[in-house]
Amino acid sequence: MERANFKWANLKKANIEGANLEEIDLRGANLAGANLTGACLVKANLEGANLIKANLIGANLAWTNLKGANLREANLEKADLDWAILIRANLVESQLREADLIGTNFEGANLFKATFIKANLGEANFRGANLEGAYGLSIDQLSKVKTLYNAKLDEELLIPLKEKYPALFEDQISNLLRFQLSHKLY
Repeated sequence: MERANFKWANLKKANIEGANLEEIDLRGANLAGANLTGACLVKANLEGANLIKANLIGANLAWTNLKGANLREANLEKADLDWAILIRANLVESQLREADLIGTNFEGANLFKATFIKANLGEANFRGANLEGAYGLSIDQLSKVKTLYNAKLDEELLIPLKEKYPALFEDQISNLLRFQLSHKLY
């Protein structure tokens, strides 16, 4: 079965509430201001999509590719982003309140002033992400992430996290490579 392809489609302000868009190709699509409340976007490709001010409340974005997507001021409250890819995505001032972000890859993402109240951050990757000015982040939430290596955090979070959980700030990739090289069998 061929997957639906809406690459570069202009769906600005479209009402797609509750739609089943599983595995859809929306690369580069314009979904600014679109209503995707409760939509199923599991394994969808939204790489480079424009989702500025999109409403994604309760949307299922598990395993979705949002690499380089613009989610500025998007509402992702109670959304499921388990294992989603948000590498270099723009989430400035986005709402991630009560979102499920287990294993989400935020590497290099801009989350400046994003809201994380009651968000589940277990195993999330924030390598090189900007979390400055983020609202509702707690030390408890951040202690459960996979990495904060090179992440930008406000000092009131950065200092106690580095003291209590220094491993979160270590370069795990370099450590793994060093371990593998030191244990190489000849």
